[in-house]
Amino acid sequence: MNTTAKLVPSTELARQNPVHFPNESKAYRDARNALLAEEIELRRHIERVAAQRRALPPGGEVTKRYTFQGEHGPVTLEDLFAGKDTLVVYSYMFGPQRERPCPMCTSIMAGWDHKVADIEQRTALAMVARSPIDRLVAAKRARGWTQLKVYADVDGEFTRDYVSAEDADEPGYTVFTRRDGKVRHFWSSEMYALPCDPGQDPRGAPDLDALWTLLDTTPEGRGDWYPELEYGK
Repeated sequence: MNTTAKLVPSTELARQNPVHFPNESKAYRDARNALLAEEIELRRHIERVAAQRRALPPGGEVTKRYTFQGEHGPVTLEDLFAGKDTLVVYSYMFGPQRERPCPMCTSIMAGWDHKVADIEQRTALAMVARSPIDRLVAAKRARGWTQLKVYADVDGEFTRDYVSAEDADEPGYTVFTRRDGKVRHFWSSEMYALPCDPGQDPRGAPDLDALWTLLDTTPEGRGDWYPELEYGK
């Protein structure tokens, strides 16, 4: 987004909207254009937040040697970069104490599996959990996932440093960079550590799961519904 250009006010852009649908009333169109102005403001705010995130000062240098167990053997955090300058690590809730993976984490990851080829054009991507690797691979195959790469944080050191100091079964989204031979922490989701607004469930901004973005466009909205691992059984 070009932040130096003078932006046309969102209300003016909405007034220029040529879109109409069959049999809509004037009340509907007036309300829809007012909503359109807010949607334009939301898009602009998302761009401002993303630009502010990209402009963060360098994060803390990673000085520990974190190791994980992958599907083909042990790897280090630096190995997970796979030749890229940026690495996204999603820590999902599937610790040894869980019989099955978290449905919410599973929903997010399901939306990513067929996008891995696209994502890896820009950044490396790794899924990390605290269960043994054989368990993670079995759960991955049960879901029919073929592209996501899963890794076991066997000793929990990475999880304790970047997800939960208590080694709790919590989700985490962490971005690392590799520049000039140094790996640094770039950004992590931190909203989970703060109270939610009234009537809201814990969530980031924007949501990692496109499921919620889609439901936000419907009259039913999100409601008090949550995804499940299976339906109709």
